[in-house]
Amino acid sequence: MTRRAAALRRLALASGIAAIAVACATNPATGKREFSLMSESQEVALGKESDPQIRQEMGVVDDPQLQGYVDGIARRLASATERPQLPWTFAIVDAPAVNAFAVPGGFVYLTRGILAHLNSEAELAGVLGHEIAHVTARHSAAQYSKQTAGSLGLLLGQIFVPELRPFGQAAEASLGLLFLKFGRDDELQADDLGAAYATTEGWDPRGVASMLETLGRLDDGPDRKGVPNWLSTHPMPADRVARLEERVTALRTQSGGRELAVNRAAYLDRIAGLMFGDNPREGVLRGNAFLHPDLRFRMEFPQGWQVQNTPQQVVAQPQGGGGYVFLQLVQQARGRSLEEVAAADLGQTGLQFIDGGDTRVNGLPAFIGTFRGQLPDQGDVVLRAAWIAHEQKVFRVAGLASPRSAQGVVRAVDATVQSFQPLSRGEADRIRPNVIRLHTAQAGDTWERLATGPGAGVVPARTLAVLNGYAPQEPPRAGDRMKIVVEAR
Repeated sequence: MTRRAAALRRLALASGIAAIAVACATNPATGKREFSLMSESQEVALGKESDPQIRQEMGVVDDPQLQGYVDGIARRLASATERPQLPWTFAIVDAPAVNAFAVPGGFVYLTRGILAHLNSEAELAGVLGHEIAHVTARHSAAQYSKQTAGSLGLLLGQIFVPELRPFGQAAEASLGLLFLKFGRDDELQADDLGAAYATTEGWDPRGVASMLETLGRLDDGPDRKGVPNWLSTHPMPADRVARLEERVTALRTQSGGRELAVNRAAYLDRIAGLMFGDNPREGVLRGNAFLHPDLRFRMEFPQGWQVQNTPQQVVAQPQGGGGYVFLQLVQQARGRSLEEVAAADLGQTGLQFIDGGDTRVNGLPAFIGTFRGQLPDQGDVVLRAAWIAHEQKVFRVAGLASPRSAQGVVRAVDATVQSFQPLSRGEADRIRPNVIRLHTAQAGDTWERLATGPGAGVVPARTLAVLNGYAPQEPPRAGDRMKIVVEAR
């Protein structure tokens, strides 16, 4: 059990004992009495317990200047709230997913993926104000409280593919509770409060609305690194932006004609060079190929499959489902045969060996087998798996499917396994991350041309439009300074 899981269990027990005292706490942002199983001291304790683990598991962007820039804006906003006394802490985490989240007690995190999708300092203030509002209005605490009330043990949910749980070291996902979905009322209230905080500190609240419009254009669903995107955790009612426009108009009127900052150019300068997409330290996707420069191998998944890269595993799924192929680092190789590694890896699953044996894959030792049996919540399944030894490590490439889908998944696994091959040091060194570069749009530019221009070709045209705050069908305006994505030199 992780330290954070243990802390949450202790918190759950303490909350149960103290429920009578705090169940009808006053919401600091609204003044209303409402259900809560957390006192403020418990909120802060949970935040302080969680923060080091979040930073360790997700990583923090190594850019002190950018971190300081975000921190400075966030602290100004926090000082304008109803709870300035909280130990406010802000960090940019190293995740390509487009999201932001908060832990009770004043701990707020933005992914580098969301920074890439913002287009002004006013939009940044809007995101920060929104997440700060989830803390000040105790929305995050309420989510934890509801989970606690439902299960005193407060077992952490998993953020990885549920079908893969029997096989892993993809573990109890201690980040699961960070991504509980907020309800409509919480989101609308966070919009209102966040816009008010931004206006008080001198930013144009229209940045909140434009930020929501951009994030509303994202495709819903999880992104890489096991982190869901904004729409998965912050629902977008159809009238949300329109409703916010009324609030923005009122706030601008109340500001009495004071000039409110947007600071688009300054923001774009700050994020120029920001990594976009996967961090090569955890492997990168180039089309359907997965390359890992540190572990020095490459492997190709079937064409057209959806691929997710997380620190624990890479998972590929065909359109429409029907099975999975996944890659994991199983262990350091220490003297045991690969057949013994496979037997230990499957452990208590109860899956029975059907056929297979030792072989070699592009010169590397491997054990490939087919297994069948019953898995909890899955029923009868077929597993096709290969254990490949490379650089003193053992990797598992496996596919899991129902018996009726097994034939196609077995073919996919075998083709994927045969594509596993070492990278030379030179090949590994040439793998570079994708980064944000700035470009001034010229007359006649299209998103297709910008997406496939020199040094580009790493994101689709639609993604590039959304990245710059445009609707996908809206052409770039000549003279606009905008973001493109290129491979770092």
